[in-house]
Amino acid sequence: MTPMHPWRPWIMWGTGAAFFYFAFFQRTATSVMVPELMRDFGVTAAALGNLSAFYFWSYTAMQLPTGIMADRWGPRRLLACAAAISGIGTLMFANADSVAMAAMGRLLVGASVGFAFVCTLKIATDWFPSHRMGLLSGLLMMAGMLGGVSGQGPLAIAVQSYGWRTSMSAGAGLALVLALAAWFIVREHHKSDQASTERTGSGSALASLRRALGRRQTWLIAGFGFFLLPPMFAFGALWGVPYLSQVHGFERTEAAFAASLILLGWGICAPFVGWLSDRLRRRKLPMIIAASLNAVCMASLFYIPDPSKFAIHVILLANGVATAGMVGCFVMAREHNATEDAGSAMAFVNMAVIGCGAFFQPITGWLLDKGWRGEMADGARIYSEAAYLGAFWIIPASCTVAALLAMMTHETYAKAQVD
Repeated sequence: MTPMHPWRPWIMWGTGAAFFYFAFFQRTATSVMVPELMRDFGVTAAALGNLSAFYFWSYTAMQLPTGIMADRWGPRRLLACAAAISGIGTLMFANADSVAMAAMGRLLVGASVGFAFVCTLKIATDWFPSHRMGLLSGLLMMAGMLGGVSGQGPLAIAVQSYGWRTSMSAGAGLALVLALAAWFIVREHHKSDQASTERTGSGSALASLRRALGRRQTWLIAGFGFFLLPPMFAFGALWGVPYLSQVHGFERTEAAFAASLILLGWGICAPFVGWLSDRLRRRKLPMIIAASLNAVCMASLFYIPDPSKFAIHVILLANGVATAGMVGCFVMAREHNATEDAGSAMAFVNMAVIGCGAFFQPITGWLLDKGWRGEMADGARIYSEAAYLGAFWIIPASCTVAALLAMMTHETYAKAQVD
């Protein structure tokens, strides 16, 4: 067998990370086109929350099948097919003439980009030593956060210059390029082939999933991920831009860049936190710090009277820096489960993380509509500060629950807990 170049695993991992970049771009894109979507489709905040959440619903639903398929068939075919389907879904959304067609496009995008995170972690598990997992998880988070940043400030400029439909059509082209890259660059590892054969012989493709779900720690870690991220999914990825514009007087591009500070802080600090977690052999402490500081930051943003724009920027950046501590939850899920169950365990945790968006985006929109007083501008609803605060209390409350769940997890000390 011809030896592999030392850089080849990094190039394969980078291909998966590029697809995760695109996944996060899609995750935040709707936040900078709220007025256009409300106007073009004639929808309320609750309906827009549901439309945006179609991405999260299908993404969430696909995570367990993704984990099983990644463990059984490896990442190459999954990444290539998923990237191609995400391009088709993006084109459907960009050319939608009805809410139903737009929702179907978002549904396809969410289901397909759901393969990015788990398959890239599978590449890392197969091709890199275990002591690199914290760093690789952090770098993968950074790639995703940069995608999310691109889906806010830069996309807001593109939407204002070219319109949201043209901008999203360009994103579809990127997805098709990623599909070709995954097919020609990524290779399967013999460990994946061997594990697939063993599981097929055992007669149950669901065996690894049952084992992962049979461990209490898997559920605690997943619950932590679900309750930690409303600041990003409910605020940063959808309602943050209109909130900053309508309540604090930000221009839309200015609000988009401010909201993207959550992602920027997260992305910059995630590799460092992953490296530090590996170095200190601690996973639990960064998770507790992340949830606690998230609760404090979001409560400060919403309940400090008349914060300056500078203070808002600092709070949002601090929130992102704190959230970087969540990288430990995926590594902890890996360490609390056997190697052959790693894909299923990480997929279940990621399902819970994305389920946060599927739940909190619509519920926040519903709470906003409850506080609406009938004001409109250019065909879109305008919400008062009281309406936003009546919806946003759920965000710091959720982060507090995440902190409690993190305290209940068992520290792994960067060692596998299951043989």
